[in-house]
This record gives sequence, C-alpha cells and structure tokens, in this order.
Amino acid sequence: MVLPLNYYGQEMQHKQIPSESLGVFTISNVKEGSEWFSAHVVALYVITGSACMLLYFEYKSLTSMRLAHITQSPTNPSHFAVLVRSIPWSPKESYSDSVRNYFTKYYAATYLSHQMVHLCGTVRKLVSSATKIYKVIISTSIEQGSKPILRCGLCGTTTSSFKILSSEESTKPGNELKSIESGSRENECSAAFVFFRNRYSAYIASKVLQSSNPMLWVTDLAPEPHDVYWSNLCIPYRQLWFRRIATLIATVVFMFVFLGPVAFVQGLTEMDHLTKMFPFIRGLLKRPYINRVVTGYLPSVVLLLFLYTVPPVMMLLAELEGSISRSGRKKSACTKVLYFTIWNVFFVNVLSGTYLKQLDSLFVVKDIPRTLGQAVPASASFFMTYVFTSGWTSLAVEMMQPLVLIYNNFLRYILQKDPPVSSAMSFPYHTELPRVLLFGLIGFCCAVLAPLILPFLVIYFSIAFLVYKNQFINVYVTKYDTGGQFWPIAHNATIFSLVLAQIIAMGVFGLKQSTAALGCTMPLLICTVLFNEYCRQRFFPVFNNTAAEVLMEMDWQDEQSGRLQEIHQKLQSAYCQFTLVSDDFCKAGHSVTDETAESVQDPHSIVVHLE
Repeated sequence: MVLPLNYYGQEMQHKQIPSESLGVFTISNVKEGSEWFSAHVVALYVITGSACMLLYFEYKSLTSMRLAHITQSPTNPSHFAVLVRSIPWSPKESYSDSVRNYFTKYYAATYLSHQMVHLCGTVRKLVSSATKIYKVIISTSIEQGSKPILRCGLCGTTTSSFKILSSEESTKPGNELKSIESGSRENECSAAFVFFRNRYSAYIASKVLQSSNPMLWVTDLAPEPHDVYWSNLCIPYRQLWFRRIATLIATVVFMFVFLGPVAFVQGLTEMDHLTKMFPFIRGLLKRPYINRVVTGYLPSVVLLLFLYTVPPVMMLLAELEGSISRSGRKKSACTKVLYFTIWNVFFVNVLSGTYLKQLDSLFVVKDIPRTLGQAVPASASFFMTYVFTSGWTSLAVEMMQPLVLIYNNFLRYILQKDPPVSSAMSFPYHTELPRVLLFGLIGFCCAVLAPLILPFLVIYFSIAFLVYKNQFINVYVTKYDTGGQFWPIAHNATIFSLVLAQIIAMGVFGLKQSTAALGCTMPLLICTVLFNEYCRQRFFPVFNNTAAEVLMEMDWQDEQSGRLQEIHQKLQSAYCQFTLVSDDFCKAGHSVTDETAESVQDPHSIVVHLE
C-alpha cells in the first residue's frame, strides 16, 4: 500500500524501475507535510493489530499446550523433587544428616527421601574411565572368543585394575553402602535433591522461605533429570550474586568491544573511507561490478563471520552464571545473544558513521526518535543484503550441517570409526532463535519505512518454516523438555520490535513535519504497551509457576489409581549423578525414611570398584 506512495512522493523525473536507487522506494522520498502519511499510519495500525492478534492467539495456544504437557505427559520426577542449596555446615553431622533431620522435623508428613550432590570432578572421571576401559576389554575378549580379561597388564603389573563382585558378594548387607560412603562425606556438596510424597508438597516447599536467613536452606524446583547441570550444583550459593554481576559486566564489555568490528564493517560501505584505508584498491573500485560487491555484499559477509563467535562466548558466560539446568543455561545464553544481536546488528549499524560520532545526541531522549527516523531508511540497503547473506545462507548451513558432516566423515573414513550415538544434537535455541527474532525486528521497523525489504523477508520466513520443521522432526534430539519456556522471550522481543517500529515512525513523521500522523501514532504505542501488560498478567504466570489445582488434581488421580508407590520407587534412581553406574548405585546413595526403605530393592548386578 505504501510502496507506490513512497515512489511517487515527490515530483521528479523517474527512471526505469531497475535503474532507480533504493532511496526512492523509502519513506524519505515523500515530501514534507504530505497528506499521504495518513496511509503510512493506517499501514502501521494494520501491522500492529495483526501482530498483536497473532501474538494473543499464539500465547493462548502455547499456554494450553504447556498445561497439557504438565498434566498428560508421563510422570515427571521433577514434580516431586526440590533442589536444596546452601545447607548449613555442622561439625557434628554430615550434610546428609542435616538434610534428613531438617526435613523430618519440618516436613514429617510429606518428606520421602533425599539424595546428596557430590563433587563430580575426579570421581566422575575415574568412574567414566574405568567403565569405558572395562567395556573395551570385555568386547575385545568376546570378539577373540576367550575369557574376559580381568588384568590390566598395561603397566607391567599383575594386579587387576578391576574387581568384579559376584551377585552374592554385591548383595551382602553394607557392601554397596560402604563403597558409596567411603568418600561420600568428604565429597558431599552443600546441595541435595529432596523428594516428597506428592507434587503439591514439593511445590510448596520450593516456594516457601525455609529459614530466617534467606541465604540458608535455599530451595528451588528441581529440573528434569536429563536437564540437570551437575557441575553447577556445587557452586556456593553466596557466589551466585557475584557471578551474575560479573557475567552482566562481561556481556556489556563484550558488546562494546564488538563495536570495533562493526565500525570496520560499516567503513566498507563508504567509498571515500574505504579508499583512504586501502589506497591501492582505488583502481579496482572504479569497476562497477567490484564496487557493487565490495560495498554491498562484503560488509554483511564480514559481519556474519564476526557474529559466529558470539554464541560460544555467551554460552560460556551463561555457564559461569551458575544455572542449575542445561535449559536455563541455554535460555540465559539465548537472551544474551538476542540483546547482543539487536544492539550490534541493528542499532550500531543504524547509528554508525556520523551518528555514532555524535553520541551526545543519543542521551537526549527526545532526539532518539528523530535520529532513528533519519538513520533507518538510509540503512535499508544494508539490511536487505544482510537478509541475503545472513538469512538465506544460514538456512542453507542449518539444512546441510557442514561441520557435523565433515566431522562424521572424518571419523568414518579417516579414523575408521563410527560416529558416536551420543553425538546427537539438541536444537541450538541460543543461535537460531535470536536470528529469527532479529529478522522480525528488521521487518517491523522497515515495513512502513522501506517496504521493498518485505518480499525477501517473506521468502526467508517461508523457507525457515520448512527447514526448522524438518530439523525438529528428523535431525535434532529432544533430550529434555522445557515446557515452552522460550516462548516468552519470543513474545517480548516481538513486542519490543513493534514499539521500536512505532517510535521510529514517530521520528520520521516529526522530521517530515506531519503533526497529524505523529499524533495518531501515539495512541497506538500506548495500546501496544497495554496489550503486553495484559499478556504478562494473563499468560506469563502459567509459564513461571504451576497452578495448585493442577498439581492437586494430578496427585489425587495418582492416589486413586494406586500409582504413588510405583512413583516413589522410581524416584530412588531418577536423579543419578554418575550415569555410567547402575541404578542400584543411585538407590543405595539415597537416604530414605523407614517406610520407604523396604521399597529399595537390590537386584543382581555387577558393581565395578576402583582399586
């Protein structure tokens, strides 16, 4: 609707459309005080209304899907478990005894058992190495048709590195507990998983302040067993606030350090600046084809190569932040990458050149809309090429997975090994979701100002739908479920995109001296903010908490069907810190109440002991 208005916005001699510059198709070509700006306001209302309507129905649909995920999925052990950290140290008793005494005193009716978290560095490496070597020896001996070799023989000694206990020896009372408790007290962390008899009790215990000192007996809902990030559980709770501040500062510093590469990239788009930096290429730039490639496509390619270093850095910072779950770590990294991408790809590129040098104008709030309104239409050509280089190319890379393909072929044909089954990947939300949301931001901000970019974005989103659907179904493996926790990030980013697009449009209307269009846009901005607040009050609490009536209804159904006893037994081995060891190791590591101790059975098993 607005593209012809932009094209014929001023009285001028038009060339053939392929020969026209991109600025003719932007809102900058409309003359000041034109009545045609009313069409731009109508288009802005249509876009905002459609986006808000789709966001509402999507939020409502995902809320229903999240509730169905909680109520209709198989029994989730995390609903019965609470992670307790910052357990007070006592010289008279171990951490395990402190947990047992505390919860049997204050939660006597609902406390079931608990499992301590151990320092998993050295112990886990030893157990992992021993188990892998044992499997290699057993498989080799079976292939050769000989008896299992129980001696190591690698160091010239005759003593065996492994001791295989028979089922009778392993079932002797106290043998397993001795093997576990031998170094457990020295390796215990001030953290434990506490299991309750029903979901409602576990949820209440996770939300209630346990001690008058908020830094002691800190409780949180436990992540799913496969979602637990074990190495962060032993971090002292008092360090977490310092870690969060340090990672926030590191993220901000990294964002500003990245201004150097972005400024260099923007320098490539200016002919005068480029010839001053590299005088020897002045002759090459006189050729139209080379000039078009260097100033058009090269900046986006260089920026894309720099951006590939961002997700690993943000994932490292999210890990140092101390998240207790893998999904929480990936969610934190996703948010950091999103902020970084919006700042460095959108704002820094838009405000580069003369605007970046006039930083004093950015601190005056009333001048920000005018600055953005003048800079965004001028950056339309860069964003269009960025859609080509980053958008379409990233979908091709995502579909082909070249790095994984090269790695698997190297293992199969060079090292003559089969790719490990454990190498199956989970969806990289922290890299793909910020990229998709960035293109949404570019689309909303340029929809009215430079609408020629929209067909290319439509092509990108159409192909992205097919590519990501195929990746979810055929490529990536879901190792844990987050229950839609990434959707609020997408919703908030879309609302931010709408508000930013409206602010930029108001700046353009102010520059073009269209007071009526400026006044009509202000109510739209207020309505968008109110809509976001409504969604935050109506839907977001379902993603942040679980309703008591849902938990109590599930507990009642399990009690009526007689599944509670079976669920309690499965909890004994749900959270096994050392996955290479049998489930009986985990069961024996539990501290259980007298009533549930009988349910911990000891079937015939092989226990591998390290000498």
